[in-house]
Amino acid sequence: MSTFKTITPVDNSVYLEMEYHDKNDINTTLELAKKAQKEWRKVPIEEKIVLLNKFVEILSKKSEQIAKELAFQMGRPISYGTLEVRGFKERANYMIQIAQDALSTYNPEPKKGFERSIVKEPLGVVAVLSPWNYPFLTSVNVIVPALMAGNSVILRHSTQTPLVAKRYQEAFDEAGLPKGVFSHLYLTHKDASEFMADSRVDGVYFTGSVKGGLEVQKAILNKFIPCGLELGGKDPAYVMKDADIKYSAENLVDGSFFNSGQSCCGIERIYVHENVYDNFIDEFVKITKEYKLGNPLDKTTTIGPMVKTEAATFVRDQIKEALNKGAKALVDESMFANSKENTPYLGPTVLVDVDHSMSVMKEESFGPVVGIMKVKDDKEALNLMNDSDLGLTASLWTKDIQKAYDLAPLIETGTVYMNRCDYLDPALAWTGVKNTGRGVTLSRYGYDHVTRIKSLHFKEI
Repeated sequence: MSTFKTITPVDNSVYLEMEYHDKNDINTTLELAKKAQKEWRKVPIEEKIVLLNKFVEILSKKSEQIAKELAFQMGRPISYGTLEVRGFKERANYMIQIAQDALSTYNPEPKKGFERSIVKEPLGVVAVLSPWNYPFLTSVNVIVPALMAGNSVILRHSTQTPLVAKRYQEAFDEAGLPKGVFSHLYLTHKDASEFMADSRVDGVYFTGSVKGGLEVQKAILNKFIPCGLELGGKDPAYVMKDADIKYSAENLVDGSFFNSGQSCCGIERIYVHENVYDNFIDEFVKITKEYKLGNPLDKTTTIGPMVKTEAATFVRDQIKEALNKGAKALVDESMFANSKENTPYLGPTVLVDVDHSMSVMKEESFGPVVGIMKVKDDKEALNLMNDSDLGLTASLWTKDIQKAYDLAPLIETGTVYMNRCDYLDPALAWTGVKNTGRGVTLSRYGYDHVTRIKSLHFKEI
């Protein structure tokens, strides 16, 4: 069997070396998942709730261990690691809580001589392909509702965070989930494509890059199954002329640089009304300079390394291109002693005098850099916010809620925030437009995407 190595961004050493699963493993796993699902779908939802709640509690108790493992695997400061488990628990609990209602039968208005209803049925075997940047948060969005709906789930997690799949498996096993209802596979890209293409896979849910999403579509080209794709964003913020500047700056700095900017819904570009631009810049720069870049295992570190040197190099190249085109760095990596070329350590960078000819304002950076532009009015801000082929979230910073309601329909994203950013409310649908992908997770609508509907049309005689 071939192996893979997980290189820790802490010091670029080998943190883990594990074996890939082979074609025999894939076949065995699929056979077991298919068989287990036929029985799992019959389990009353009340029993599913008990089992899934037990699973959530078991995994949540490992938050300190998980925080340390995430620091090594993907570089997030250990002081923030438990937040991932807290978010995982919030989302899982909510999706379990609403399951009965979300999966309930719909009965149209009565019609004499007929019984009519629409029921939701599980798809069968569901494949979940999750990334490293928020490894529990991205995967739980599908895993819990898929299981509650009566599907079996096979998780293929990123080899950058392979221990996440193990922690899931351990918690499900300890909770007493029937064997085969949840399983995991470590797969090469080639084997992952063949796995998705297998006729026994009845639904695929992928979180990752646009390029990765296109590969998923190719893999399932010869069959008609549900496919959810969450492919990232170039998320904008608009600081309006009536915004609370201190509050807006504080939250937008966090939205830009938390997790070293490696978030699909992180803030990557900011447009500021000319009336408040100077004050906002001063406050934003002041807060950014308070960050401490360093080893993620140090509890005083507030921004850790990016996941890989190559990822940091990509962002550095974007910054260099912007500077060469006339941008100015008000905060750059030279202000952070640990920020060094040819390493994953990259300090937060704030760019002004930017425009949309620069890749840093158009292409997803997925790193600790943000460009800030001055705008003269709402119309200019809207045009710039919509000037992207990605559309996940956008945020408006204003005290005028009616103005936010007026602008929200004009913004081409799946979510519009007012006075917050970079957060998922499990009661609201998580979705996007344009090249951000398709499908929905979370909320009651998330259950529609892990089930199929069947109509029952009975005539009495």
